Amino acid sequence: MVNSLEETLLTVKNLRKWFPVRLGFFQTIIRGEKLFVKAVDGVDFDLKEGEILGLVGESGSGKTTTGRLVLKLIEPTSGTIIYRGKDITHLRPEEIRPLRRKMQIIFQDPYESLNPKMLVGDIVAEPLKVQGLMQSEVEIEERVMKTLEQVNLIPPEEFYYRYPHELSGGQRQRVAVARAFVLDPDFIVADEPVSMLDASIRAGVLKLMLNLVKERKISFLYITHDLALSRHMCDRVVVMYLGKIMEKSDSERLVKEPLHPYTKALMQAVPVPDPDAKRVEVVIKGEIPSPINPPSGCRFHTRCPSYIGDVCKKVEPKLVEVEKGRFVACHLYAGKS
Repeated sequence: MVNSLEETLLTVKNLRKWFPVRLGFFQTIIRGEKLFVKAVDGVDFDLKEGEILGLVGESGSGKTTTGRLVLKLIEPTSGTIIYRGKDITHLRPEEIRPLRRKMQIIFQDPYESLNPKMLVGDIVAEPLKVQGLMQSEVEIEERVMKTLEQVNLIPPEEFYYRYPHELSGGQRQRVAVARAFVLDPDFIVADEPVSMLDASIRAGVLKLMLNLVKERKISFLYITHDLALSRHMCDRVVVMYLGKIMEKSDSERLVKEPLHPYTKALMQAVPVPDPDAKRVEVVIKGEIPSPINPPSGCRFHTRCPSYIGDVCKKVEPKLVEVEKGRFVACHLYAGKS
């Protein structure tokens, strides 16, 4: 668990990303207003030095967009992103470039994130060349070989001259991990890095990433739909739904005793090894609403098994601290802050 006194690496305040919806000419005239996909809609969190923060939610929750926003891969609609005490929200591409070597990403799909025409060695070496950190080809090759060895692609000399199609899914994702770590960053976003892999090899890749993060004291934003997995990977967890934060807490308490009805429902989706174990069933009704026209009030009220009336429909709950280090946005906890 990360020390609470560690310095804050990243702070996100009221972050929003609304994507404009393209309509036909006549539809635009008829509607008289622009439509937006409200992918991220007022998100606040911080990430400490050496901490692993989980970002959890269903598809469409806004977690992947949030990851891309904090890396400045896409521009926010509004809000603030502070990295090492510096506001980077509105930095131009040429201004953000020096920070790129310290901010990296591991993409979800190892089959699409690697250039099929490049050798593994060239894929891992590319960030070093783009950043101009090393001029000597010998130095670059030595760094790449060392990094391949660190991600258990052994012997590195053999993997260096392979193409991605010659590797298994697990080996490809290890290459993606090597590419992210080769620059020795201090912040990495991992976007569902094992969801495309077979269950038999997920544990190995996760253990590898966890060991590298702990050894190098890297801050890690781990994006996943698997709440149970976040307990083993993360120090703290942020639960998102339709662009909003529903709950955030240290991972142990959140998984053992979730507070928000949505978090409880996510935990219900986690298989239990004991078939005779008794569980209180929490049922989510219907499909996730459209982010173009999200529900008023609490965004979860249309599916919430704990719906308590008009207050849920009309008033958006604030994210309040109900216990030390535990925050929840739900009217069930009104007045408990």
